[in-house]
Amino acid sequence: MAITGGVITGVGAAADPAPEAATTLDASGCLVTPGLINTHHHMYQNLTRSYGPAINGPLFSWLAVLYPLWARIDEEAAYLSAWVGLAELALGGCTTTTDHLYIAPRGGGDLWSAEIAAARELGMRFHPTRGSMTVSVKDGGLAPDSVVQDDDEVLADSERLVRLHHDPSFGSMVRVALAPCALFSVSPALMRRTAELAEKLDVRLHTHLAEDPDEDTYCLEQYGRRPVELFEEDGWLTSRAWVAHGIYPSPAEVTRLGAAGVGVAHCPSSNMLIGGGGFAPVREFRTAGAPVGLGCDGSACTDSASLWVESRAALRAGQRSPHGGGGEGARPRRGAHRSRRRRRGQAAAARRGVRARPGPGQRLLGLATVS
Repeated sequence: MAITGGVITGVGAAADPAPEAATTLDASGCLVTPGLINTHHHMYQNLTRSYGPAINGPLFSWLAVLYPLWARIDEEAAYLSAWVGLAELALGGCTTTTDHLYIAPRGGGDLWSAEIAAARELGMRFHPTRGSMTVSVKDGGLAPDSVVQDDDEVLADSERLVRLHHDPSFGSMVRVALAPCALFSVSPALMRRTAELAEKLDVRLHTHLAEDPDEDTYCLEQYGRRPVELFEEDGWLTSRAWVAHGIYPSPAEVTRLGAAGVGVAHCPSSNMLIGGGGFAPVREFRTAGAPVGLGCDGSACTDSASLWVESRAALRAGQRSPHGGGGEGARPRRGAHRSRRRRRGQAAAARRGVRARPGPGQRLLGLATVS
């Protein structure tokens, strides 16, 4: 296999003569695979792995316990947690990952540039997202006041980070997306304005959607709408967007999301702990036209970051109950394991300039030792 500038330029059989090379890497005893793509993560959560008081509750109580700890994060913490998370992903064959960093502690500094620095040091292809929260405890939300911002501050810093770091060129190593945390963490106005800004800057959109039954309850009580209805009203029903989890959409909502080309990050290990007992209806999403990829999600809920672990979890979840449906009482789907394939991750993150199969033009590789 010949690699020039990080791109595969030739592939031959074992008996073929080797091409001329400036450097030769002997991969004897290794399995060479396409680099895996992680479509959802929260790397700062490496700082709160296996935190006892949080691990036995549903999503909303889990967040309420951890937010006060995350409120202390600064640039150094963001850099170190990202370095650890990226290295762990790389050891499992991941070469491209996103990260959803949505807390902004006052006085914490530029957390996003800190984690981008870690990715550049490690050589990982990185899709960080400028996350945000604007609804705090005083507004009926879950987050402390110290980690939220107002809409104008969020949007101004989002544009700053895109202009500073985003590289839309082929094979780029850093691309920035915009990512309000969730419908229960920001206002509908910010969701709409973020979608407009993403269109203006030509970048992707990301958020959590339909992760927990409590999200349905919150949106119905606050806005009289189900989460997917709000998502659509706010201008997010577009192929520019990909969402994390997608456990509880109704069958009609799955159809609408798929028809619009909204991507879905399936996070089976996380969903086992804090997803309310359900799994994304992966088969239905794919049938509807939604690209589906795998996500490790935050290390505070999975205690690991391995796409091979997530592949196995998706397989087991899909085998557990092949007849469950989306929406209320969602259950895992047979065929979910296929979402581990790199091309599904590529599609979910809509990564342009990355080919899905080994061959000329393919980007980076993973090397796994065969015992």
